[in-house]
Amino acid sequence: MSTNETLRAVVAVPLKEEHCRLIERLEPRVELVRDARLTHPMRGPADWSGDPHHTRTAQEQAEFDAMVDSADALFGIPDVDPAALARTVAANPRLRWVMTTAAGGGGQVKAAGLDRGALERVVFTTSAGVHGGPLAEFAVFGVMAGAKDLPRLARQQAERRWTDRWEMRQVDEMTVLVVGLGGIGAECARRFHALGAEVWGTTRSGAPVDAVDRLVPLDDLERAVAEVDAIVVTLPGTDQTHHLIDEKILAAVKPGVILASVGRGSVIDEAALRGALDDGRVSFAALDVFEVEPLPADSPLWRHPNVLVSPHTAALSSKEEERIARRFAENATRLLDGQSMRAVVDTVEFY
Repeated sequence: MSTNETLRAVVAVPLKEEHCRLIERLEPRVELVRDARLTHPMRGPADWSGDPHHTRTAQEQAEFDAMVDSADALFGIPDVDPAALARTVAANPRLRWVMTTAAGGGGQVKAAGLDRGALERVVFTTSAGVHGGPLAEFAVFGVMAGAKDLPRLARQQAERRWTDRWEMRQVDEMTVLVVGLGGIGAECARRFHALGAEVWGTTRSGAPVDAVDRLVPLDDLERAVAEVDAIVVTLPGTDQTHHLIDEKILAAVKPGVILASVGRGSVIDEAALRGALDDGRVSFAALDVFEVEPLPADSPLWRHPNVLVSPHTAALSSKEEERIARRFAENATRLLDGQSMRAVVDTVEFY
């Protein structure tokens, strides 16, 4: 696009008016179309899919479809529904760009089942990196909870039992392996490095990353896990990452390793993880993501004494909506100026 062009962008998910105005202020060439009547209201911060009990009349649905079908670009997948994305991509030949509000939006794009022509015509970007800080804090919290044996402390407090003292592990004496050095992983590395840990990180490219003391090729993951005290998993869910942390990897870990998971639940084979927790290979696991969400009530992970279950809530922040609005404005500027955009979805691996 030339610098004189404008971009008709439609807000396809709930977004506060203050954040709409922020986008318009940051990139005045964006014609931002929105109608709060037609999107499902948020129930809390960054509730992009909105209230599932809210319904549109037939007339409102027709208006909503017409609105999203008029877009050059979409802020959000309509209703965060892959089927709605497929419908509007087919109906709207002028659509050129869709930004997903999820960091792992590639999975939503894959679920839409678009043909290769559509995937080549439309650029898909995600909010990857926007959630890095909150997720990195949860990873630090999880490793610290394992290092200080939070389950033991909680049990003793519940029993009002004062025991002999015992030695807790120190993060500044630990080696932490970050599996995945994207936006979230880089933030994890920075925080663990600041706490004095030696930080290792897996890499495909081999390019250096700030605060990472040692780069580990993914092919060397099995050898690396035998030498580290904590593993932080930040990878997206793709066919290539599915069950990357499997029985083979967990059999190779240094006994007593701490595990924190803040990427996608499909990266870890939960059956293998349960075995490793049961025999002590993994001393503690702090999990914000799971293979099936919501985590089924009959999952043994709920009751495991050395597991901390978080309902995929670690990334939630009242600032998330503003950060994603700023990301949209930044990428709109890049698109209009003919520059490469941030966090473009790989439409082969869908991450």
